[in-house]
Amino acid sequence: MNNNIVTEDLDQELYEHFKFEVPKGQAPLRIDKYLMGLIQNATRNKIQTAASEGAVFVNEVAVKSNYKVKALDVVQVMLTHPPYENHIVAENIALNIVYEDDTLLLINKEPGMVVHPGHGNYTGTLVHALAYHFDNLPMNSSERPGLVHRIDKDTSGLLVIAKTEAAMTHLAKQFEAKTSEREYVALVWGNVAQDAGTIEGNLARHLKDRMQMAVFADPEIGKPAITHYKVLERFGYVTLISCQLETGRTHQIRAHLKHIGHPLFNDERYGGHLILKGTTFTKYKQFIDNCFKVLPRQALHAKTLGFVHPTTSEMMRFDTDLPQDFQDCIEKWRGYSKSHLTEEEEA
Repeated sequence: MNNNIVTEDLDQELYEHFKFEVPKGQAPLRIDKYLMGLIQNATRNKIQTAASEGAVFVNEVAVKSNYKVKALDVVQVMLTHPPYENHIVAENIALNIVYEDDTLLLINKEPGMVVHPGHGNYTGTLVHALAYHFDNLPMNSSERPGLVHRIDKDTSGLLVIAKTEAAMTHLAKQFEAKTSEREYVALVWGNVAQDAGTIEGNLARHLKDRMQMAVFADPEIGKPAITHYKVLERFGYVTLISCQLETGRTHQIRAHLKHIGHPLFNDERYGGHLILKGTTFTKYKQFIDNCFKVLPRQALHAKTLGFVHPTTSEMMRFDTDLPQDFQDCIEKWRGYSKSHLTEEEEA
């Protein structure tokens, strides 16, 4: 099915708003329940109404809300208007540009900024800012101007933006071929046992919580993902680590670290917003609450980015300091580990 079609019964064009392939391992589940777990802010009533109006398709056939999805079904939600994210209105939003030439630019994204429009985020994104500051940026395969890759809303750090079609193609091939260099700094729950290691495991959407990604042992499920890590500093109940991506899957670091029992500190989506390690002392709980207030997001920063320049063939590497909220949280843990851990262990 194309991204937009003309239905015979309605005699009007429908536009694709959502498309999902049901992963292997998914047990039969009513499509209204299935979509509720995938589409943010979608109520079951809204999905049932859409299905009754012929807007929900499975394998190119309109289905009702009681249809049960099965593995490898292709599900689409088609509506009578184009997706709002396709209507980009330039917005005067400041950008932290760390490098720019005629071919590309590097942006140090602030935490809290969504990279591109999507369901529930139709304004205020990086794409809206790019539309204001730059003309005629090339479109990527998803029709998003300039974007070669992305990072999550509450992850801070470096992004490379292509300014020409040639740069877009060249850079995209590097990311696909895994030759780009990407290092993240993360604060994770628990004392990571090994000083360095590698996490491997296919990633696909969690079978129960569709807003999460999960690791699957079955090589037929999901896409391969590899994360290398090394310990930078230990604080007893949490550990500061560096992560190098060999692949760049959605939520890769967040899902991989949860898989090995070390979720990101204050990562609400993956359970890191709970007190997962430490003591039962009231003062400790107050300390963690204060840390969460200082760093009100997941503790993840895209610190280093390296790639071959599309026109000069020069290997370029860029590095950024940790944002202030991240630094403040680390300092709090540094102080706590020095002054409290020994006496707590003795108690």
